[in-house]
Amino acid sequence: MSGRLAHNIIGFCRLLRAAGLSIGPGRALSAVRAAAAVGLTRRDDFYWALHASLITRRQDRAVFDQAFHLFWRNPQLIERAVGLLLPTLRTDEIKERQAVAARLADALASHRASEAPQQQEVEVDAALTTSDRDVLQTRDFDQMSAAEYEEAKRQVRQIRLAFPPVQTRRWRPGGGSGRIDARRTLRLAVRTGGDPVRLAYRQRAERPPTVVVLCDISGSMGRYSRILLHFMHTLMTDRDRVHAFLFGTRLTNITRALRTRDVDDAVLRAAAEANDWAGGTRIGQTLHEFNARWSRRVLGQTATVLLITDGLDRDAGEGLAREAERLSMSCKRLIWLNPLLRWDGFEPKARGVRALLPHVDEHRPVHSLASLADLARALTSPADQTVRR
Repeated sequence: MSGRLAHNIIGFCRLLRAAGLSIGPGRALSAVRAAAAVGLTRRDDFYWALHASLITRRQDRAVFDQAFHLFWRNPQLIERAVGLLLPTLRTDEIKERQAVAARLADALASHRASEAPQQQEVEVDAALTTSDRDVLQTRDFDQMSAAEYEEAKRQVRQIRLAFPPVQTRRWRPGGGSGRIDARRTLRLAVRTGGDPVRLAYRQRAERPPTVVVLCDISGSMGRYSRILLHFMHTLMTDRDRVHAFLFGTRLTNITRALRTRDVDDAVLRAAAEANDWAGGTRIGQTLHEFNARWSRRVLGQTATVLLITDGLDRDAGEGLAREAERLSMSCKRLIWLNPLLRWDGFEPKARGVRALLPHVDEHRPVHSLASLADLARALTSPADQTVRR
């Protein structure tokens, strides 16, 4: 293979990575070897060689298909990508393709900035369109352009969760109500010659509940787990008694990494500690490890557990129901955050999903800024702070 073609394939991989696909150096080298094996005799063979080497998720096929035809055939890359971004009235299918094109347009603009044509003034009638802020609130994280994704990260870092305090088993001095504190009353009576002139009271101490986050970082979670790392960092910096774990094929405690004040540095540290990023998912095994090693250390009667996963388990749900039941009995609330709930026609067909559902207190979507805002309101509402047992 000529060095020029290999260079172009690496550039194509960089374009896909800029568009949000998880493509590392290993996949890029596999694509170069695959292209060398099939040759350039047939375009279809070249297409499927790159596809087999670079694409592992079904939802990435549309991005790959458009990027392939733009990068390898169309000389006017930027014009075509930007043309797909004009606000018009379209069907839902066209809007989804438009979101994919937006991601490609941002990636192409940065990848070939020197080849971009001179900008022309274009007048667009936006009378029937919505504001960018409103669209961003409901847009799927997986369909955001690079600029929208960065803005979403910024807004996620501004979310604040003011959990209502819960009573503990400890006591603290009370004002003028609660139980009578006999010990303090007798100590005060010493000052008045043994006569209990003033009664001392005590009350139950209150503190914010413990929050434990278990986040799936498998290939099927993709961009959701990346942006939710920023949400987890916000929880860490905003309050104490928060513990964060990542899991794919194994469990990784990233609590200390996310304590770093700078969010970008914290996310990089957390990602570096998880060696099974974008791989498979073994939910039952990782929950078993959490229950055996960490449950008694970080959980309590007032703990809230956020389980972030799509429920797609490579072990077909083996042992998952047992471990999920044990986890639910060790905490006050077990909330399952599932990005697959963004689909109106979602049905619990996968074995992992069916195994988890009976043991969670709430099953919520987590695919957009609006869904995160709804989660924040639900967690901070006193009306929802009830115990299942």
